[in-house]
Amino acid sequence: MNIVFAGTPVFAAQALQAIIDAGFNVPLVLTQPDRPSGRGMKLTASPVKQVALSHNIAVAQPTSLKLDGKYPLEAAEARVTLAAVEADIMVVAAYGLILPADVLTMPKHGCINIHASLLPRWRGAAPIHRAIEAGDAQTGITLMQMDVGLDTGDMLAIQSCDIAANTTTATLHDTLATMGANMVVEYLQALQNGNPPSATPQPAEGITYAQKIDKAESLLNWTQDASILEHKIRAFDPAPGCAAKVDDAQSFKVWAAQVLSHDASSLPAGTIINVSKQGIDVACGSGTLRITEAQRAGGKRLPVAQFLDSCSLTAGMRLVC
Repeated sequence: MNIVFAGTPVFAAQALQAIIDAGFNVPLVLTQPDRPSGRGMKLTASPVKQVALSHNIAVAQPTSLKLDGKYPLEAAEARVTLAAVEADIMVVAAYGLILPADVLTMPKHGCINIHASLLPRWRGAAPIHRAIEAGDAQTGITLMQMDVGLDTGDMLAIQSCDIAANTTTATLHDTLATMGANMVVEYLQALQNGNPPSATPQPAEGITYAQKIDKAESLLNWTQDASILEHKIRAFDPAPGCAAKVDDAQSFKVWAAQVLSHDASSLPAGTIINVSKQGIDVACGSGTLRITEAQRAGGKRLPVAQFLDSCSLTAGMRLVC
């Protein structure tokens, strides 16, 4: 069985490695073009490309697969390459490019997607972040038969996991990457043996969309409830992080916090109530949030006790809302 794999980040790379380790033939990998990365902004291959090259798998990196888009020549070339391998199925995970309708039908069994949510909740680009931000108790992986809609295809398999009180996007990403890798291997084995699970349409209710994370969202709005801010801080770890603004010239990143109280404070939102080695307590629109890990500009992530050695925050100061 010839399997084409399309993906880009670490989440996808883990699935590709699992497919290779399971003994499946992967003649071609599609991934995003190399991007500048690091302080030197050196062109860097995606994690998926790195896995593919380490196994001597051919790699195609079109900027687009749309013949009527900005890069029709690249799209046409990629389609020729894809057709030549006569794929039985394409596995897609966080690829980052839209697959046109005719590309979806090129493999014998179409294209399946490893999506990091319990569809139809959190269709879209940032399902892991948004599940934590919303305070969801559970999320998971849905294997989906792809169609032309945005994560609207029929479900082939679904598995859930809990979101704990200390779960961050970083930790949940790793859990779901492993889960997705195992699930897609199980599905491919079942398909190869002639007994794949039947596809199930997604429920018509409970649809939500996980919009792409915008850096402008990173600034904490202290007029919000303390629990909402705490969820957001975990959701934006490791990227883009949440920021607390002292004034027009000063800000720092907040990496960890805990809800100290749900009671409304008599102080204006954003007021620093207390500063100690245990944390920086800030009045919110409702409740009090204790910052326990922070980072000043140009510095490292530090527990508050160490962060305060280089940051002169005091009780009574007010953070910008």
